[in-house]
Amino acid sequence: MRAPRSPARAVPRMVEGMLRCRLLDHRYRFSHEGCTLLWSCLRECGASGDKRYPTAEAAERYARAFDRRDVDSLGRHAPLFGLYPLRLWRAWRDRRHARSVVS
Repeated sequence: MRAPRSPARAVPRMVEGMLRCRLLDHRYRFSHEGCTLLWSCLRECGASGDKRYPTAEAAERYARAFDRRDVDSLGRHAPLFGLYPLRLWRAWRDRRHARSVVS
């Protein structure tokens, strides 16, 4: 467990989030309320917004599509050099899975 920060050195949570978002980009979470699509950053940096759609169904559809995390496709569309180890691991895993299905 981390030791508590001294009050003099305490950095507000919003400032920490802003710094993380500056370095790593925002991590948006999408939702909807009626015809309005809403988004806000999970890092609590204060970035948020909304957009109005003609129907509630359209707002829900966009919220679902934008809020999806593509963890399963990680490495499938990886840059050639930067994530090459991930490509190798994924190929090894897929080959191993194919052998176990055949057996």
